[in-house]
Amino acid sequence: MESMSHPRTQRGPHASARALGALLISASSLIAASAPLQAQTHKVAAVENVVRAVGVYEWTGDMAKPAASRLIPVSLFIDGKLEDAAVYLARPVPFALTSGNVYELDQAGIALGTLDLAFARHMVASGAAATPYDDGWFGYGKFVPPTPPKPSTLRPSKTLGVINGIDVDDDQPHFSARSAQPGSGDAATPTSGAPASSTGTPAADPDRPTLHRTTGSADQTASSSSGETPANDPDRPTLRRHNPQDASKNTADQPDANSAVASLNDDPSRPLLHRGKPVSALNEEDIPKLAGLPADQDLHQMVAVSDAANRPPHDFSRAWEDEAEHQAILAKMQAAARAQLAAYESANHPAAANAPAKPAAKPLPPDTRRINSKLRRTMVQETPPAPAPAPEPVLDEQLKGYTLSYGGAATYVYTAHTDGLGSTVRFVTLVAQVDMNGEPQIAIKSVTDATHLDRAPRMRLVDAVDAEASNRASLLFELRAQNSRQFALYRVIGARAEQIFLTGTTQ
Repeated sequence: MESMSHPRTQRGPHASARALGALLISASSLIAASAPLQAQTHKVAAVENVVRAVGVYEWTGDMAKPAASRLIPVSLFIDGKLEDAAVYLARPVPFALTSGNVYELDQAGIALGTLDLAFARHMVASGAAATPYDDGWFGYGKFVPPTPPKPSTLRPSKTLGVINGIDVDDDQPHFSARSAQPGSGDAATPTSGAPASSTGTPAADPDRPTLHRTTGSADQTASSSSGETPANDPDRPTLRRHNPQDASKNTADQPDANSAVASLNDDPSRPLLHRGKPVSALNEEDIPKLAGLPADQDLHQMVAVSDAANRPPHDFSRAWEDEAEHQAILAKMQAAARAQLAAYESANHPAAANAPAKPAAKPLPPDTRRINSKLRRTMVQETPPAPAPAPEPVLDEQLKGYTLSYGGAATYVYTAHTDGLGSTVRFVTLVAQVDMNGEPQIAIKSVTDATHLDRAPRMRLVDAVDAEASNRASLLFELRAQNSRQFALYRVIGARAEQIFLTGTTQ
């Protein structure tokens, strides 16, 4: 029978390697054990709990005094994810539409005012309703313009300071060695070339601080012993009558008798008087409700953001370097839009695109004349080709540029529509990011017409918004169907778009 060797009796390179590894592990364990405890621990910052709601504020008329308005809740970023703000914690009013919430109206991240929510209403669309798009929760509030900055209290000095003892040099100032005797209190002697205004005591400056010698207790005692009248002491009893100026001065130095009453004004529960109604008391008569969906030229939209924390503004807009850059990008986006319109025409209206060609003209009979024929030769002119049809005009073009993140590529959003009614009008929306060569790469393309909105909704840009408080903006679009609409957030990175959130349908 073969005997089995004990593991400890095995020798070889592998055993040596294992032994060396064991020694290294033991040494490292001893070093770690001897290290101080402070070097083994580190502080980890707590994750910020972000609560941020995003909505769309719509109004007609003037923004400061709208004819009608409403707030449509879109998204709510809470617990690290996006929720539908129209249904989140609706008990019965959604959490994002609680009365008293303050929304900041932003334009590409810059605040243009605030909206104080007064009340919310749940609209239910009926079959006989004459105003579509009225379905779901809407908020109503009062627009408050931004507070203007306080004017500065700094005022320039009326008298310019004059420094003596400096050599006159129109080019550069330097210090003069000709100063007065230290401790004499006299001014430095000016140079022979100094102007007359620099001699003597400098002009009096009302804003120039001065030092005064105060009268101490020793001086007062000395003056009292010498028979002089001591300084007026407000606490010293006197038999003479003080003038009204002294009485008012003494009263100002004493504590206010109404200080107890003034402290009551700091009570947070103290009722306050307002001009007009407070926001919490406003109703439908004070805030006209926007109903239906007005025309594009009458309806105004803006992003509304409500955050539990005050955050610094972040401007996501991208200014044009010059008008030449604007026209260059516009021409490239126009060319891409016309290509998308042609593709949509050929895919959805093949009858017009594949119309039968016109019959060709009959060929001319062969020329049987001889070369030396005396018959008058006629020149056969070729028919010139028909000119290319003019490109279809696009109307209401809008081209906006954004920088959606720090150091990110420029992002452009182009929207327009063609002329016509019904199936003849087409809406086109393009989103592109420029590459390293400055060429726009299409990330989102949408073409539809007025009769197929339920199949392909119209994409209308609202604005760029930071929905997660991450300093990275997304594009907020309205997806408008025939009688309903939704709102969607798109994140664009590397010329690729991803839909990160979509609301429910409002009818």
